[in-house]
Formats: sequence, C-alpha cells, structure tokens
Amino acid sequence: MKPHIHYTWAFIAWLVGTTILLCLPGNDLPDIGWVEKWHVDKLIHITLFFGLVFLYANCIKHYDKRMKRIRWIVVAGILYGIAIEFVQKYFIPHRSFDVDDMIADAIGCILAWFWQRKKWWGVV
Repeated sequence: MKPHIHYTWAFIAWLVGTTILLCLPGNDLPDIGWVEKWHVDKLIHITLFFGLVFLYANCIKHYDKRMKRIRWIVVAGILYGIAIEFVQKYFIPHRSFDVDDMIADAIGCILAWFWQRKKWWGVV
C-alpha cells in the first residue's frame, strides 16, 4: 500500500475524531479545573488542527510534489475551526463561542504549514 493511502485513512480518522470531540455537549466533557487554569484546552485545539493540516498535506504530497496547495489546506483548516465555533454556539448544548479557540485552531494550522515547509522544502 502506498504511504499516502495510510495518511488518507489517518486524516479521515483524525477529522472524524476531531469533529466528534468538538461537537460533544459541554456537560459531557469532564470538569477538570487545572485544564482551564493552565489553558490546556488551547493546546488541545492547536494539536487537533496541527494534525488535520499535517495529515492532509501528507495525503496530497504524492499528487502535488511542490506543495502549492498547502496554503489552501491551511485556509480550509482555519475556516473549519471558525465554523466549528459557530456550530458550538448555535447547535451544541452547553458549549460556547470562543475566539481564543479559533486563534488556537489557526495557530495549529499555521504551525503545521511551517513544519511542512521545513520538512519538504528545507525552509526554516
């Protein structure tokens, strides 16, 4: 099996898992005080969105050797993060709209972009 196929399945699983986690009702989430105190939830957002961009970029690397599309992947990831916040606000009980979460999502997407640039192009 070609490596990009593994990344495709990993991306699909990551996207589904991320969507499920971000769409859980607020009262289904554990109440852990130190998570809020240390803003660990922002690190979780960064990690989730880093994974989305990283895995999808690896899916298309096989087809797009020069990685011209990665900017659009980053933009799509950021838009997905914004959309999820609106979904949480209007459709998920006990969840709220949080601009800081959108910023953390965008940071994760951008970090993955920098990681890919360094990894494939040797750009620092």
